[in-house]
Amino acid sequence: MAQIDLRPDSQGKVRDIYDLGDKLLMVATDRISAFDYILPDEIPYKGKVLTQLSIFWFDLLSDVVDNHIISTEVADLPEAFKPYADYLDGRFMLVKKAQMFPVECIVRGYLTGSGLKSYQQDGTVCGIKLPAGLTEASKLPEVLFTPSTKAEIGGHDENISFDRCAELVGDEAAATLRDLTIKIYTTAADHARANGIIIADTKFEFGTIDGKVVLADEVLTPDSSRFWPADTYKEGEVQPSFDKQFVRNWLNANWDRTGEPPHLPADIIEKTSEKYIQAYELITGKKFEK
Repeated sequence: MAQIDLRPDSQGKVRDIYDLGDKLLMVATDRISAFDYILPDEIPYKGKVLTQLSIFWFDLLSDVVDNHIISTEVADLPEAFKPYADYLDGRFMLVKKAQMFPVECIVRGYLTGSGLKSYQQDGTVCGIKLPAGLTEASKLPEVLFTPSTKAEIGGHDENISFDRCAELVGDEAAATLRDLTIKIYTTAADHARANGIIIADTKFEFGTIDGKVVLADEVLTPDSSRFWPADTYKEGEVQPSFDKQFVRNWLNANWDRTGEPPHLPADIIEKTSEKYIQAYELITGKKFEK
């Protein structure tokens, strides 16, 4: 079965979310987005990779931060979803409802992307002054917490300062989110590096359950992170990538970002799927079950 016939209560760029009253069913589809657009083609197995990798990280990081997971077992699916078990297996999370913070917690360990563009303009990233002499893919002197706003689908997230983050969520919560973000990133980056992957940057989402801060949504996936192969890393060059930067690069070369995004060629779709699976297998040390 290729999809669920039940209408989701809300949809993200990749996830379909079903409100079950006291909990949520989050389903990762094979949709892919880039530059805040949902692309017209799906990437085979992508939703399963995102879910299985998130589950791996939630477990690995459980000593660092609590999360919102209740179950990922088909046996625990609500009755209405049992007919779709074959499709859902491996791509859903049954989670507790959390009161989500209205910011995305972005963390950067290396200089690239929008951070590099900002640095080249005025020597800063999100208002944080950096030393001279850094270039593409430079390892940052210290890990940076650079939060952003959350945009609706079709909108653009905006980088904000830590002070603005504190205005949105409160001083104490902002400090907690910053400290947790950096600690989670550092823990995960050490694990990934030992397994052949550099996590250049990533983003987390947090909420509260019964007043306690929890890690939610997806975690350290190729959708929310830049993954680089450690064995070919070279400062000053654009790095090959395990994540959707592969798709972004093709779009940059073939689309001027006006109108609707184009269809991806079959080989780009296939290679992107392979990249996602390869990232999963390197990070977890397990064979991906299709």
